[in-house]
Amino acid sequence: QVQLVESGGGLVQTGGSLRLSCAASGRTFSNYAMGWFRQAPGKEREFVAAISWSGDKTDYADSVKGRFTITRDNVKNTVYLRMNSLKPEDTAVYYCAPTVGRVRTAGIASWGQGTQVTVAS
Repeated sequence: QVQLVESGGGLVQTGGSLRLSCAASGRTFSNYAMGWFRQAPGKEREFVAAISWSGDKTDYADSVKGRFTITRDNVKNTVYLRMNSLKPEDTAVYYCAPTVGRVRTAGIASWGQGTQVTVAS
């Protein structure tokens, strides 16, 4: 299996920026499209962004389009999420995972521990 470790979260003010990282190890990272998901307290985990295995195609949830950018470095086995113009409603624990479309691919990697993002109003 692929092991995933998310990092880069923190506390920021509304309008601030953060860059999240997801480091992967294990099976060949570059074989998989990757995505970011988030889960706010009391809510279901939701899709945020995805990137193709080569990095040439990206997809974003409407709520983050134009503010967030997903990228990847297959040499470093890492996927990133640059988050700008953060809003209080972006507050959540953020997770990465292999994806097909906007859905996590089962059987490749377990959910990591996630990284907490808190946006203060």
